[in-house]
Amino acid sequence: MTTIELTKDNFEAQVASKGIAFVDFWASWCGPCRQFAPVFEEAAGRHDDIMFGKVDTEAQQELAAAFQITSIPTLMAIRDNVVLYAQPGAIPGTALEELISKVREVDMDEVHRRIAEQQDAAQQGDGRNPDA
Repeated sequence: MTTIELTKDNFEAQVASKGIAFVDFWASWCGPCRQFAPVFEEAAGRHDDIMFGKVDTEAQQELAAAFQITSIPTLMAIRDNVVLYAQPGAIPGTALEELISKVREVDMDEVHRRIAEQQDAAQQGDGRNPDA
């Protein structure tokens, strides 16, 4: 599979279309971004079950701002609409493959349970929960 150009108009649909998505926030003037691009493309070719998308931060400033991207390249791993990883910096192919394996191994039932617990605690803490 090849990478998909992501925009504010297609981001949600593309990321939700597969269980796992890797997103590369980049810009054409960025040297490390250009170095990471072939590593990202190669991984996309090896993992057909994962959506690999690229966000041009110059063309998609609103989308980059929504994810608070301050350094590029930034690699983000999203699974079941939960951001599991978001770090700036280019990584080598072996590190990307290791990250892909780790994202596949995450127990998403446990992740969703913890998110629900945090949301419940936050609601109880701010007085919006009438049962608290």
